[in-house]
Amino acid sequence: MNTIGYHLRKYLLPSIQGRGRGVGLLFCLFIISCSQESVPTYDTATTGMDIWVGNAAGVVYESTTFNFSYAFEEGGVPFYAQITGTPTDYDRVFHLDLFGEDADLVRSTVRTVDYVLPAGATGGTYQVYFNPQKLSDPTLFTQRDGHVQFRVTPDEGFALGTENHQQFTVVLKNYLAKPDNWDNANFPKMSLSRFFGTYSRVKYQFMIEHTGLIDFEVNYNARTGYDPETNVVSYTYVTTYLVQVMQQALQEYNATHDTPLTDEFGNLVEF
Repeated sequence: MNTIGYHLRKYLLPSIQGRGRGVGLLFCLFIISCSQESVPTYDTATTGMDIWVGNAAGVVYESTTFNFSYAFEEGGVPFYAQITGTPTDYDRVFHLDLFGEDADLVRSTVRTVDYVLPAGATGGTYQVYFNPQKLSDPTLFTQRDGHVQFRVTPDEGFALGTENHQQFTVVLKNYLAKPDNWDNANFPKMSLSRFFGTYSRVKYQFMIEHTGLIDFEVNYNARTGYDPETNVVSYTYVTTYLVQVMQQALQEYNATHDTPLTDEFGNLVEF
């Protein structure tokens, strides 16, 4: 560019002298622009943070659900986050704000943390937590669904993300029905009471918490321990695994709490 500027000054400048100050000024500006390299600059002080519920591949759901009845103490709702800018060589922390029509009703039950985006990462999977034992009213959301939203707390490190990725909604439920097959089932199906005893809401919640199974079926003819497509477990699986899981979970709970696990009727939970 310096060579071009030299020849322009040597051969063209004399030819335009005397043709007016306007032409001379334009020529000077051209010379200056050619003699300097154009270096783009970017503001990296603040990066947008996309958040959503759905899956890690970027599929966005309108909302996700948390049922207080499915978690005995604390349960989590996964969400996904991804920056809209470039990664850094140091860890960064972001936070979430809770808002929405039922936010004040459940604020005491919600736990968020310092969410860390590791150095070099563009995103990750995180969770918000709800604790049913901290509900101010245990009957909340038994007659209607609740709705709360979360969004990134704007600060010096992160701003709201792109459109449709700035917040996510959690639908709140709080009802748990007694399984139809708890007391009665036609062979080869088998009743849950045969393995887990008398039904109570607290017992069923505790089972869901530690087995991850809801409304499952025990079938004597099943040859697969657990079939996730049909939600069916075998006789062997329930007797040699699930019952032991619940007995151990109950022992650990009773050993780590001031009072043993008691159901809504005031009876000790047993397996």
